[in-house]
Amino acid sequence: MAGHSKFKNIMHRKGAQDKKRSAMFSKLSRELTVAAKMGTADPEMNPRLRAAVSAAKAQSMPKDNIQRAIDKASGGDAENYEELRYEGFGPGGTALIVEALTDNRNRTATNVRTIFSKNGGNLGASGSVSHGFERLGLIAYAAAAGSADQVLEAAIEAGADDVESDEDGHQIWTAVDSLHEVARALEAALGEAESVKLAWRPTTSVEVDGDAAAQLLKLIDSLEEDDDVQTVWGNYEVSDEVMEKLG
Repeated sequence: MAGHSKFKNIMHRKGAQDKKRSAMFSKLSRELTVAAKMGTADPEMNPRLRAAVSAAKAQSMPKDNIQRAIDKASGGDAENYEELRYEGFGPGGTALIVEALTDNRNRTATNVRTIFSKNGGNLGASGSVSHGFERLGLIAYAAAAGSADQVLEAAIEAGADDVESDEDGHQIWTAVDSLHEVARALEAALGEAESVKLAWRPTTSVEVDGDAAAQLLKLIDSLEEDDDVQTVWGNYEVSDEVMEKLG
């Protein structure tokens, strides 16, 4: 197990999400409804819903909003959302995986394709980039949860596969099948996680800078702004120095 890897899997930029809280709540609500509809409305008996509730709480989503989204799953007016995955190529030779929840796959496909083409990317066929990623479980904790050594020790005890710690927080990786078992064990040791989810982790990363970095980040922001897009995963790394230059 690597405890101090410098590798960073950039799922999204926190700043972009913080500025769009209402849009974020909408996406969280959609995931809560879908999770409750696919299983039971009891988070204790529904691992996906439990993870969705944890993610909503981590973003300070009001309890009433969370419960409303869950209750909506049992109502007759709940939309039928479909889970979709898009794969594409971004500036600088980067690879991106876009996960969406939609009630209109034609609209979503058109929007995602347009965003890629307008921002120096190309939408690929299914499987065109996912072969360069691993499907894993990801548990995220804030830096305040403990020191790198404390979190590493707790993760080993809980049965995790890998840990990455830096000043922004801790990312704990697990096998897909053991995600929720490890998350429960970590909750007892470290408290509630910021997020518990399935993730795409790149097997290799691409360093991007200059104009390519600026265009790539614009592409990712545009994708995240789309109502149907839930998460964008990538194999890119942008150094702190480049981020500072880009403002």
